[in-house]
This record gives sequence, structure tokens and C-alpha cells, in this order.
Amino acid sequence: MLKKLHIFTVKSYIPPFILTFFVVLFILLMQFLWKYIDDLVGKGLEWTIIAELMWYTSASLVPMALPLAILLSSIMTFGNLGENYELVALKSAGLSLWTVMMPLIMVSIFLSCMAFYFSNNVLPIANLKMGALLWDVTQQKPSLNLKPGVFYNGIEGYSIRIDRKNQDNNTLEGILIYDHSSRQGANKIVTARAGRMETTEDERHMIFTLYDGSTYEEMEAYPIRNKKNTQFRRISFKEQTIKFDLSSFRLSRTNEELFKDHEQMMNLNQLVRAQDTLQLKIIEREKKLLTSMKNKYFFGTHMDTIKTLPVNKRESLRNNHALNLSEEIPFSQTKEQKMFIIESALKTARHNKTYVSVSMNDLDHKRTGITRHKIEWHRKFTLSIACLLLFFVGAPLGAIIRKGGLGMPVVMSVIFFLIYHVLSITGEKMAKEGAIEAYMGMWLASIVFLPLGIFLTYKATTDSVLFDIYTYKSFLMFWRKD
Repeated sequence: MLKKLHIFTVKSYIPPFILTFFVVLFILLMQFLWKYIDDLVGKGLEWTIIAELMWYTSASLVPMALPLAILLSSIMTFGNLGENYELVALKSAGLSLWTVMMPLIMVSIFLSCMAFYFSNNVLPIANLKMGALLWDVTQQKPSLNLKPGVFYNGIEGYSIRIDRKNQDNNTLEGILIYDHSSRQGANKIVTARAGRMETTEDERHMIFTLYDGSTYEEMEAYPIRNKKNTQFRRISFKEQTIKFDLSSFRLSRTNEELFKDHEQMMNLNQLVRAQDTLQLKIIEREKKLLTSMKNKYFFGTHMDTIKTLPVNKRESLRNNHALNLSEEIPFSQTKEQKMFIIESALKTARHNKTYVSVSMNDLDHKRTGITRHKIEWHRKFTLSIACLLLFFVGAPLGAIIRKGGLGMPVVMSVIFFLIYHVLSITGEKMAKEGAIEAYMGMWLASIVFLPLGIFLTYKATTDSVLFDIYTYKSFLMFWRKD
């Protein structure tokens, strides 16, 4: 009997989980598209590039979609069992809620283990691929699109304006081209009554065939700065061909090695090694700062003054690159030498101040990098724990509210997930700002939801009426009567 019950429970859980997971993933993917729609539209990207970007983006959105899917499907499963009085029948047969939940607990543990494997092994690769491809797409130039009456400057070295474009989008009228590819201003202007633009088969060049036009070219003056000697040349033509290079419009793929140092593109071992490396760099920079400051805090003197020192003191100065301030140094009392010493001291102080400021900014940047690596290290585990915690929130919650379908379960799951998500974002932000430790910020949501899951599980096993609205109505009616 228990075997059939377990199979029945798992079969009731799997379809809602798969459905909600892909629905949530689709919604998050649409949010991503809405955010980057301006960077994707109008650039002539092939559908394979868009599909590849969507694939890697979907993988990077799994850590957010998976916990929400577990929460919603667990509420729906136990809500349906409660609404159809199947939980009541099972309890009347002597089976506890723990017995009913046990197969789904095992499924949740399995999903948590898979989530950890995904977060540690698959997600860094997906983030790397998505980050590199998204960078290439955002840096891609918009596709060639000539609009009547508007200068187009997308082709480097040229400004093009047309008066009219026919319906075939290839035949043009009233063409004006400013050629400043020589880097000496727009010293060449081409006008044409009509023309036709065509792309070569390899799509590397755009060929303009111009009809009935003129070329106005400014000849180089001699000497160059003498504009009075500038000559102009005008050439009329019946037909002329101009070739434009379109290689800059093709998507160029960036080397992914440039993005591998980002903490989101690393697994646990790489994060630990990166933290150790940053810590060693901090220690090395602190030692270098201390040594440099000791060497730079010396008393500068003029060479004439140094020559007046005894031989042993000059040798000490030459060997130590500094003067011992505790010794008597016979300085000249001339005004020029005093001003030289003061200016040297001020220059050294300003240089030291700048050096210390730059060094401290570099140390703060490295410490922030260590914090970010620690955050990503803990994130690998918080995803797995979130799957378990949200199941222990959703399953007893569904058993308590006893409502299935997509109504009340969706509302309750969205509310609890938003609370969890807000706590996670708040803790992560506080950790990045240094207000709290990284482990405290990343585990803040789990610390809050752990007692909540225990409380709801206890209430569900004791047949609590925590979310039964009729209980509260009867309670209010009782007080009204009194």
C-alpha cells in the first residue's frame, strides 16, 4: 500500500513541477529579453546567435526558477490532496503527513543535490558563455538602415543622406555622400540623382552604383596650412561605383578567456584559489607600501650642502639613500637653500599622499573582490538549501490551505518567494557593502525560512486551521455576540 501511495504522490508532484518550472523560466526569460531588447533589435543578428544567447541565459536563470517551481508545485500537490479530501482519507487510515511527504522529501533531496552539481559545474560555464556572447551582441553595430532625410554615420569614414528610398529598399534617389575617410575632414563630396545599393555574396561589402552625379574634391594645399592655395576639383559622371566595407557590421566573438576571472564564472575550487591569490596580493601590496613609505620619508638636501658633510656621513648617505635625522647636519642658512628644502619636502609629502591613496584604493578593491568571491562560494550551497527549505514551506502550506489549482497556490507561492528573494538580495547587498560578513548575508534568507518551515510543518501535522478563513469568521462572530 505504501509503495502505491508513494508512486501516486510522486506522480501528482512531477507534472506540476515540470509545468511551473518551465513557466517560471519562460517568464524570467521574457524579462531578460525586455531588458536587452534595444541591444538585440536592428542589428541583423542571425537566429542562431539569438537562440544561443537564449539557451545560455535560460541556464543562468535556473537558480531563480528552480526554488520557485518547487515551492509552487509542492503547494499545488498537497493543496489538491487536501481539497479532494485525500489527505483526510490517508490520515483516517492511520498514515501521518510525514509518511505522505516522505517520497517528495527524497525527490527534493535529489533535486537539491542536482542543483548543487548544476550550480558548481554547469552554471559557471553558462555564465561565461552568456556573458561573452552578451558583450559581443551589445557591442555590435546596428545593421545598415538608410532613412530618407537623415544622415547615416554607421559606416566609418562616411556620412550618407538620401532623399527617397523605393519599395524594394535598394533603389535610392537624391544621394549625398560626405567622404572623410582620409582623416582630413569632409574633403570629398559625392552627389547623385539616383543610385542602387547591393550587398556582395559574402556580405562583407556594400556596393553603391550612382547615376548622373558629381564628385567635389578638395585638393591638398601647398604649403598645407596655406588655405589660399587650396584647389578644388569637380568631376561629373554618368555612372560611378563606390564600395563600402561592412566588416565592422559582422558579429565578432570575443575570447572567452577575458571573462574567466569573474567570480560568477568559477566553481568552488577556482573560487578558493582566487581568494588565496587575492589574499597573497593584499599581503604583498601592504609590505610593498610599508617598505616604500620607509624609503621615501627622508630629509632631502641640496648637493652643495651634502658636499659640506664629513666623509663618513656622505658615505652613510650614499649607502642608505637617506639621512639620519638624529645627527647634526650643517645646513646653509641662505634663503634659496631653505626654499629648496621646503619645496622638496612638500613635493615628497604630496607624492606620498597620492601613493598611499592609490594603494589604499587598490587594497579596498582587492578586499571587495575577496568578499564577492566568498559570496559566490556560499551561493553554490544556498541554492540547494533553498530547494529543501521552500519544499518544507510549500508542502505543509498546501496541506493547511487545502486549495489546489492555480489560484491560491500561485498567490501564496509568489508571496513567500518574494519574501525569500528580498531577504536574499538584502543580505547579499549588505555583504557586498561590508556591513555584515559574506556568510551572514548569503544565509540570511535560509536562517529566516528554517524556523518558518519547521513551524508550518508542525502546524500541518497537527491539523492546524492557520489559514482557514471560516475559523477566523467564527471567532469574530463569537466576540460580537459577547
